[in-house]
Amino acid sequence: MPTYAVTGATGRLGRLVIGQLLDTGVPAADIAAIVRSPEKAADLAARGVEIRKATYDDPSTLPGAVAGVRRLLLISGDTPGQRVAQHTAVIEAATLAGVERLVYTSILKADTTTNPLAPEHKATEEVLAASGLAYTVLRNGWYTENYTDQLPQYLGSGTILGATGGSKVSAATRADYAAAAVAALTREEDGNAVYELGGTAFTFDELAETVTEVTGTTVVHRDLSAAELASALENVGLDAGTAGFVAALDHSIAIGELATDSDDLSRLIGRPSTPLRDAVRAARA
Repeated sequence: MPTYAVTGATGRLGRLVIGQLLDTGVPAADIAAIVRSPEKAADLAARGVEIRKATYDDPSTLPGAVAGVRRLLLISGDTPGQRVAQHTAVIEAATLAGVERLVYTSILKADTTTNPLAPEHKATEEVLAASGLAYTVLRNGWYTENYTDQLPQYLGSGTILGATGGSKVSAATRADYAAAAVAALTREEDGNAVYELGGTAFTFDELAETVTEVTGTTVVHRDLSAAELASALENVGLDAGTAGFVAALDHSIAIGELATDSDDLSRLIGRPSTPLRDAVRAARA
């Protein structure tokens, strides 16, 4: 039976976690990849990882997916409004299966932030705390890729739009957060643990300066109000709901909710988080 299992294993974070588990010397036979579509996990199967089919939306598939597993990584779902029910189904299956520890990917400052993504994470943490399972909560900050994935747009327009009011965001790369998940899965932990995770903080001005330095193309940051940002996003094709949601996320940055002075990430992974400059270089390459 596998020691470790990862839900959402064919997603970008899940693949990195499994790859890093293998790279650290965990035998492939000790890893199960829980996936919705096994055909998308052929590369993982080729490396010897056990593929188990299950979906968050069908609780009947979950007990078999977590059977025999000692440590489970629950990567949060990506469907707003359904996450609490989905996560609860996984937690209940893990409890019945006798999973020794469940690791959950939450959001930075989940219990205090006004970030519109946070309520479902906070609710999931409450379900987990009431479950009786030993758990580790990884409150992940923003991905650096939220910005580096937009590099073509930044270079094309010469502008980074935001409504952050000059505040900082403690972003880290997806690989950094994957390394933290691997550490949480494999380390011995006494009791339950909650980690506030984020990389070295930067402002959008610093983001623009770094993009300019790395690419040689001048990119500037334009700071707008949340309402102005929502209007600008609608003008480039986003619907009003999505534009307002994105602006609300930037407002969360503006009031300091996506910055942290916690060193939990670097302590978990045993190194500094990936510098912004390196992440931009990698995206440029």
